[in-house]
Amino acid sequence: MQRIKKDDTVEVISGKNAGEQGVVHRMLPGRSKQDPSKYDPNRDRVVVAGVNMIKKHQRRTGDVRTQVGIIERESPIHVSKLAVVCSSCDKPSRVGFRVFDDGSKARYCKRCGELID
Repeated sequence: MQRIKKDDTVEVISGKNAGEQGVVHRMLPGRSKQDPSKYDPNRDRVVVAGVNMIKKHQRRTGDVRTQVGIIERESPIHVSKLAVVCSSCDKPSRVGFRVFDDGSKARYCKRCGELID
């Protein structure tokens, strides 16, 4: 189970976009450069709406109808720079896990103790 999931509201806690909030669009699991079949947690990245915007210079390619010119889009940001925003206390917080009697596992806010899932 992951600490940050798709459709979570997150806040950037460090870097040039510190303090900005957005919703997770896509998770990009870390793949090792030497062996792409292996998982590397140091390379986990996330695409967050409206955060870490870049300008891509896109030129026309053939007869395909695509956007041409300078396109602004989100760039992936590393998971360690993000904190989940709790829905009950509306503050960025660390995430913990609770295991219930039936064996199910759920995420909770370490700041207020409420369940996130």
